[in-house]
Formats: sequence, C-alpha cells, structure tokens
Amino acid sequence: MKDQLDREFPLDAVPKRIVSLVPSQTELLCDLGLESSLVGVTKFCVHPHFIRKKVSVVGGTKTVHYDKILELQPDIILCNKEENTKEMILELEKIAPVHISDIYTLEDCYELISMYGNIFSKEVEAQKISADIKLKAEEFKQFISEKPKLKTAYFIWKNPWMVAAKNTFIDSLLKLNRFENYYQDLGRYPEVDLDLNSEQAELVLLSSEPFPFKESHIEEMQAFFPNAKVLVVDGEMFSWYGSRLQKAFDYFKKLHKQSSVNLF
Repeated sequence: MKDQLDREFPLDAVPKRIVSLVPSQTELLCDLGLESSLVGVTKFCVHPHFIRKKVSVVGGTKTVHYDKILELQPDIILCNKEENTKEMILELEKIAPVHISDIYTLEDCYELISMYGNIFSKEVEAQKISADIKLKAEEFKQFISEKPKLKTAYFIWKNPWMVAAKNTFIDSLLKLNRFENYYQDLGRYPEVDLDLNSEQAELVLLSSEPFPFKESHIEEMQAFFPNAKVLVVDGEMFSWYGSRLQKAFDYFKKLHKQSSVNLF
C-alpha cells in the first residue's frame, strides 16, 4: 500500500486494530463505520464526543506514549505530515505500519477518504461520504459565485500572534469562500506583526482552535484592524478534513451572512 507521501508500507490483511493520531481522521474512521476497530486515539480526538471514553488515549498529536501504543498491538497507525512529527513516525514504524496523510486541498481529502476505503474495505461508505462532500461543495460554489472577495486575515494563535498563510488546507478553504488571504505572501503558519498596514484588511477571523479565541478577543483585535469586521469562527470547519466537510459548507453559508453585516 501507499500513503499520501507516496511511501510504501506493508499490509497483509484488512487492519482490525487501528491507532489514530489525528482528530479529523478519527472522526472520519467512525463515520466510515470503523469505531469498533479503533484501539487508540489522542486526547484531542473530540468527535465523536464519547470516543475518548471508549478507546485508549495514547497522548497528543506531537507526543505520544509509545509503550501504550505497543501494548495495544495495532495493525496500523494513522498519522498526518502536519499534525505529527518525523521523530514520532520513526518510532511508530517500529511498532506497526504507518499511513501518513498530507492535506492541502479538497482533492487531497477525497484521495484520503478513498485510501481509507481501500485499506479498511469500506469502499462503499467512502464513496458515499466523498459524493456528499462534492455535492455540497458544488452547491456552495454556486452560492458564493456572486459574493465579493474580502481581504481576510485568519488567526490561529495569540502571544505570539500567528496566522494561517499560503500552502495550508485552511488557505484553500479561505479561497473557496472568496476570502482573499491577507497574509498570502507568507508561508504556512507565520508569526505576524499587527502594526503594519492592518487597515487594509476587510475581515478578520479568529479561529476557535488551536488557540481558543472567544468573543472577548474581538475588541482587542478590532484595535489592530479598525476597518475590518472581526468574527470568531469554528476552527474545525476550516481545518478538519474528512467527514467534517459534510457539515462545513452549511456553516460557511451562515458565516457569509454574518460577515456581510455592516460590510455591504
């Protein structure tokens, strides 16, 4: 088998014991009907809400307890290039075959869903999820087609201030929403100086994760972006791939209605 980094890994049979070290992929596995095959997840795997009570928690996304994972005797360990570290992968490969996802676009999401369908013999379920996402994405493109582009800053962290810039899955969803990334000249997740030309931004989105931005942060951010509409948004809708996308486009429609207030 191959993963999204084109790495080959051995697989003699359909895996029956799965360790997932990526929250969005844990949710996808459950929606594919593989909940009973999960034996290990991270402390950040919050969907489905009950999964951490039913399945062993083996750590976070950057640090895990290798001894716990070894005890679980997994047939496969599911990782992500961005979420997990290279050092982790090297250690995990000593325990079981490792599949690594690498997501930048919706096409990458469809590819991952298809891969999981093949690996876990859930092809029909995978096709249904992808078809549903594609349908909703096309409907959303029609909805958004006449909306004006908004120069948008998407914040993911405070102290230091950090944003999602180009070459990220978040950026691809911003573009889909016709939100022109205010920091498109920067790469990945840079720290930024809020004192430079911030009056040019039209919309500022404060993500609910990984930093838990709340309504109380809006006034503080408004001081840096005096001409922008500032909103707190559900970070899962912009950064979780897989089956979460089945809910994302309805959320985006509501967000556009909210963001248009006092702008147009």
